Amino acid sequence: MANESEIQKTENAEVANAANGTNPNNERRGRGGRGRDGRGRRDDRRNEEAGEELIEKLVHINRVSKTVKGGKRFGFAALVVVGDGKGRVGFGHGKAREVPEAISKATAAAKKTMIRVPLREGRTLHHDGRGRFGAGLVYLRSAPSGTGIIAGGPMRAIFESLGVADVVTKSVGTSNPYNMIRATFEALNDQKSPKAVAQRRGKRIADLFGRGGASAAKAEAEAAAVVE
Repeated sequence: MANESEIQKTENAEVANAANGTNPNNERRGRGGRGRDGRGRRDDRRNEEAGEELIEKLVHINRVSKTVKGGKRFGFAALVVVGDGKGRVGFGHGKAREVPEAISKATAAAKKTMIRVPLREGRTLHHDGRGRFGAGLVYLRSAPSGTGIIAGGPMRAIFESLGVADVVTKSVGTSNPYNMIRATFEALNDQKSPKAVAQRRGKRIADLFGRGGASAAKAEAEAAAVVE
């Protein structure tokens, strides 16, 4: 029992040191210090100084333990979503022995995998979508102004970071945050704007809006309102 108590005290001290920015040797990870990956958390500060404002959402933290000779060894895995609130979003996964370092790795990975999603009027999706990954199946639907973000858990974090204000979603099959996020990104990757479709087909945007029997004036007005 005494050994387990000493091990628990040591683990608590390591977590406190990580939160205060110190290592077990009482060395600061401040201006001159470096983290496990040789860079610490200074990359995030440089991005802020460059004027890039990103929205970071911590979706999930998983703790795993391994029993070794002398006690237990803990590890942490973090899942982070990063976006600029203007149509760009990405997600990343990081593992480390400490929580802050796992979050830092996940954030750096998310910034490298950001994608551009076209938005209608800067607030919702252009069309409905469907994405699947593993057992996860998600449905995305564009919504009128004032609907809000009808989504739960990891999906809400994605749309808040993306800058979507009105959307209706449904997730079935699994509650695993990793599968839900990957399935949502599969659906977002399939989003196409009328401008991109018109360029691919060699048509005018007004020709696409006029196919449903709409008047030429209405089609021209809708085409003029398309930003991306």
